[in-house]
Amino acid sequence: MIFQIENKNVHASDAGQGIDSKKDTIIFLHGSGLSHIVWSLAEQFFSNKNFNVLSLDLPGHGNSDGPCLDTIEKIADWLESVLVELDLKTVTLIGHSQGCLEILEYAHKYKNRLKKLVFIGGSYRMPVNQDLIDLAKNGDSDAVKLMMKWGFKDPKRFIGGNPVEKIIQSPRDISEILAIDLVACNNYVNGSNAAKELDCPTMFVLGSDDKMCNLEFGKKFANLVNNSVTHVIDDCGHMIMIEKAFEMREKVLEFLKK
Repeated sequence: MIFQIENKNVHASDAGQGIDSKKDTIIFLHGSGLSHIVWSLAEQFFSNKNFNVLSLDLPGHGNSDGPCLDTIEKIADWLESVLVELDLKTVTLIGHSQGCLEILEYAHKYKNRLKKLVFIGGSYRMPVNQDLIDLAKNGDSDAVKLMMKWGFKDPKRFIGGNPVEKIIQSPRDISEILAIDLVACNNYVNGSNAAKELDCPTMFVLGSDDKMCNLEFGKKFANLVNNSVTHVIDDCGHMIMIEKAFEMREKVLEFLKK
């Protein structure tokens, strides 16, 4: 699906089904430097379970026009523009990593549209290692290697190459997309206040071996939120929707059906 926000094309993968006004809608938000592709194992599954699904490419990512938005607050406002444009009155938001900060800030500003929230491998504060930021600003491929080292419990598991390396492919992708995202995450400071204000049903899915957002910090986030449930996936790192897609989507489906 392609639509326009402020005369710029926005791409959303919709499992080829479009939007049915009779169905509940799930919007997926990807992490830093990535695209809708990371949700491929979840998107079709939830579409088959009678949900509208929209896996968004943020501005400048995937198939969406740029430039990238450089703060979490700007992305939250952009997301509201998307919901207005598509005439979506209520939605469930599912975010991963940076996407968790985005849906958290969105909930802080626009909570009346929310049905449920699902945070995958995230927290309310996500400081980024300065070495990783510096490498990314310089377009250095070592930035991607560091992400893979910290992002997966075992990045060598992937036959045919790591899927994230297939999304972040060039020095430009690293310096003009990934670096901007990492700085936006690092600079976001409203998370604690926003978390305490959440009042819609909320789920946290955490990886037991997450090195980018460790389990203890994820649980601390969950403890700030009333009316929330937490599921920890064993033997799993940060890239939960790729490493443990089947368990993640079954547990999220249980939550959405309650």
